[in-house]
Amino acid sequence: MTTLLWLLIIASFILAFVSLVVPVIPGVLMMWLGFLIYHFAIDSTTLSWFFWIVMVIITAFMLISDYVAGSYFVKRYGGSKAGEITALISVIIGSFTFPPFGIILFPLITVFIVELLVVQDMRKAMDASLGSLLGFLASTFAKLVMLMVMTVWFIGDININF
Repeated sequence: MTTLLWLLIIASFILAFVSLVVPVIPGVLMMWLGFLIYHFAIDSTTLSWFFWIVMVIITAFMLISDYVAGSYFVKRYGGSKAGEITALISVIIGSFTFPPFGIILFPLITVFIVELLVVQDMRKAMDASLGSLLGFLASTFAKLVMLMVMTVWFIGDININF
């Protein structure tokens, strides 16, 4: 039974990392599923309260980074307020359309179209659109780092020796 539980934990961690390229998979929830399986089915005493607090904080950063990064980079690259809002909405919609490419292409295209309509300058529209792409890449890299930290901390707390 313990082997099956460990396989579920490992599978949930793998799915968390797969979510970086298949954004329809709720990556942070998969990581938490692994934590909770371990805590409730294997050992409820090993993971410290400090572990849980830090994991909640990291989870909050992960959830916020998806939505904030796109609009931040659009603004930084000269996009309008309409472009920022479009980046935010299109990341959400893009997550569910044509995974994994929708989350990249949908914001890129929609921000470009909105900026072209608003500022009527091809160069500015392209820059803002590029900003949405950089926002996605920055967010994905940040999530990768946070997932790695969560995994390493979990392994450290449960004292797995390789």
